[in-house]
Amino acid sequence: MASLDSFKCRKKLTVGSKTYHYFSLKTAEKNGLKNISKLPYSMKVLLENLLRFEDGRSVTKEDIAACAKWLTNKGTKEKEIAFRPSRVLMQDFTGVPAVVDLAAMRDAVTKLGGDANSVNPLVPVDLVIDHSVIVDEFGNAKAFKKNVDLEYERNAERYQFLKWGQGAFDNFRVVPPGTGICHQVNLEYLAQTVWTRKEKFAPKRGKATTVEVAYPDSLVGTDSHTTMVNGLAVLGWGVGGIEAEACMLGQPLTMLLPEVIGFQLTGKLKEGVTATDLVLTVTQMLRKRGVVGKFVEFYGAGLDALTLADRATIANMAPEYGATCGFFPVDGETINFLKTSNRANARVALVEKYSKAQGLLPHQGFA
Repeated sequence: MASLDSFKCRKKLTVGSKTYHYFSLKTAEKNGLKNISKLPYSMKVLLENLLRFEDGRSVTKEDIAACAKWLTNKGTKEKEIAFRPSRVLMQDFTGVPAVVDLAAMRDAVTKLGGDANSVNPLVPVDLVIDHSVIVDEFGNAKAFKKNVDLEYERNAERYQFLKWGQGAFDNFRVVPPGTGICHQVNLEYLAQTVWTRKEKFAPKRGKATTVEVAYPDSLVGTDSHTTMVNGLAVLGWGVGGIEAEACMLGQPLTMLLPEVIGFQLTGKLKEGVTATDLVLTVTQMLRKRGVVGKFVEFYGAGLDALTLADRATIANMAPEYGATCGFFPVDGETINFLKTSNRANARVALVEKYSKAQGLLPHQGFA
């Protein structure tokens, strides 16, 4: 269902030869959401999500206005919102049962005389098999391949089932064993920082057409360390299997508008000081401060001296310091990482232009 767009902020953004639709925070600010350019970057991601999914029921105009009022109450009003992440990330412990549930739903629909093909994830789902390979062979050049081969041999039925699932369900991909842990795969390959999808759009005048909508990448994952990807400016955190399945099927994630704790970084690491030293210090400071159930957002001149790997290390430790997530906004390092990790040139260009237009770049207002 298309957004009600109460703040008349659906706009077009041209990047190269492609034109995208997006929900402009700049326009929303002009049309009644005062001072939202001053919101923390993580809150801008939540606000854009509400603007895009306004339906008058799960997301109302009042919910959007309450998000804009965060500047005055700083998230202490305990306002409940419905957040719909862009995608879902699963590892094998929880992901395989979820696919079994989807298959069971198809069986039930068939028995009731319905179309089994109508049961599909409504958002992209990636299942990364990263907890399964056992180390039987070691100490030689063929050990890795041998261990992966043994995994396929021992669990042949599981992989036949998952291969069927990848072909049968829309919006569902499987990353095979031996590829890497789900957070590494997410950071280096799956995450896009700005996501896109095609949808039908019917303007007030003219015929309905298929358009491509751009919006911030976000996710929930069935592992507490899903937070690692916040180092790439992708808002995400860990949830339980039932919550993840609900998101798969298009249900919103109910949450309170969070308090956001700013963490200022200055200077740079001295020679010999590692990212581990840094993250343990940050964890100690945030535990002392008390950030359970809150967003932490990192800012300051010190960001310029942190590599993406260092940021991901800090973001990965959010469960240890108790926060829902530790968010790093888009900047030059984000763009450099997307390039060096071989994201498509068109995607990198979109991330740059979209982030600028939405005021998601540090020290910069709306374009």
